Amino acid sequence: MHEVLDRNLFLVKEHVGIFKAANNYDIHDPETGKVILECREEKLGWWKILRFTDFKRATPFHIQIRTPGGPDLIRVSRGWSFLRSTVPVHDGNGALLGSFRQKLLSIGGAFTVLDTDGSELCRLKGKWTGWDFRFLSGERELAHVTKKWSGLGKEMFTSADNYVLEISDSVPAGFKLRKLIMAAVMCIDMVLKE
Repeated sequence: MHEVLDRNLFLVKEHVGIFKAANNYDIHDPETGKVILECREEKLGWWKILRFTDFKRATPFHIQIRTPGGPDLIRVSRGWSFLRSTVPVHDGNGALLGSFRQKLLSIGGAFTVLDTDGSELCRLKGKWTGWDFRFLSGERELAHVTKKWSGLGKEMFTSADNYVLEISDSVPAGFKLRKLIMAAVMCIDMVLKE
């Protein structure tokens, strides 16, 4: 696993766009502001026009997370989805890391993070009162994602969001759950919030 994924704090900034179909993010080191990862959705098909309708959450996606200018570290993709999503996550070589399955009925949004054999590793739970998500294993918090406000003008006139991801020290360096958490954070907007 790439050492950049062993960090515990990430600032995720969505690319600004008034009319954009693709979801693209830069992931920064919050202390230096340096871009340490890129999340890109480059393979949009004919259906991208549906991203501007109420069917946006049902459209397929394929995103790649990589170091700037480097090879893919994580690939996340989903086909068409109508009631609830199951999203497989692969490493840069195409090996399955696990998946996450959206809960059908949840207040605030939720999905289960699964291992390659389908067993539960943790749950992502959101609050209905705001943009606040926690990765939980039992009652133990493994990671926390919050939305960082980016200013009134940016929030009102664009679809760009900023997030802060904090992974607990209890998640060991090199553990594949770190990749699954990063992949899930990139998909919160596409699966739960769009």
